[in-house]
Order: sequence, then structure tokens, then C-alpha cells
Amino acid sequence: MSLRFGQHLIKPSLVFLKTELSFALVNRKPVVPGHVLICPLRPVERFRDLHPEEVADLFRTTQAVGNVVEQHFGGTSLTISVQDGPEAGQTVKLSSKGVKGVLHPAFQHVHIHVLPRKPGDFDRNDNIYDELQRHDKEAEDSPSKWRTEEEMAIEAAILKKYFQ
Repeated sequence: MSLRFGQHLIKPSLVFLKTELSFALVNRKPVVPGHVLICPLRPVERFRDLHPEEVADLFRTTQAVGNVVEQHFGGTSLTISVQDGPEAGQTVKLSSKGVKGVLHPAFQHVHIHVLPRKPGDFDRNDNIYDELQRHDKEAEDSPSKWRTEEEMAIEAAILKKYFQ
């Protein structure tokens, strides 16, 4: 069963962890190796729109996933980021078609970026935030820059083993 992440249908092969209220998937265009995303199963526009139990599950999942990707990718730290709204850099939109094809305005889908970090991975440490702002911009978001589905599925399968 595919999951929805904004306007994207996510194939099960790209999801490496699913909880009662959240899921974790590999990134098609990671800023650093191991850059993954954690999303609520219920698509909502903003962090404030999540129910308290969704917030708790989302952050428990983020903590567990962070521990795994830091270890697996040889990180020494994590950058955990929520770009909450368009001015904060949030770019993943929900489909403009709602339930049963009823149109509604496209809106954002809240998600958390988890990036394992290493000494010297950026010239200036805070450049990571510039990269996060840029990495999903529509004008720069070209399929030629994406990893293949096969590459992503291999990474997801490896990460999934940590949670079994």
C-alpha cells in the first residue's frame, strides 16, 4: 500500500519504518548521506495541526530514526529540522485534489528532516540550513538530480533491518 507525502505517492519499498501514526522514508535528493524524512500518516499542513498523540509519535519516531542513521552513516551529530510553512522553506505540497476528486487548495505536508552530520561536512556548519532551503525548490528540483528508485529502495531495505 502506497503512502502519501504531499503530492507524492510513496512506494512501500522507500519506507523503512511505519508506526501507528508516522512513517520514515529515504530522501530522493539527500543533502548529506543518510538524510531521511519522517512524516505523520495523516497529512496536515502545519505542525500546529497535529494532534498531541501525533506529535508524540512523530518525535519518538524521529529519535529512533536519528539514532539509527547517525550510527549507520558514521555521523557524530544530527541536524533535525522542521520547516513549518512556506516562509520557513517548507515545499512539499498536498495534492490539489481532495477526497473523491473534490478540489481544495494545495497546501503543505508537515515533515521532519533528519540528517546525520560529520565534522567538516560543510565549510560553515550552518550552511546545512541554506542547503535545506534549496534542496526541494521547484526550479531546482529536476528528476535528473534524483537518486534512482532502486538506489532508494536498497537504502530503505538496509535501514528497515535496524527496526525488525
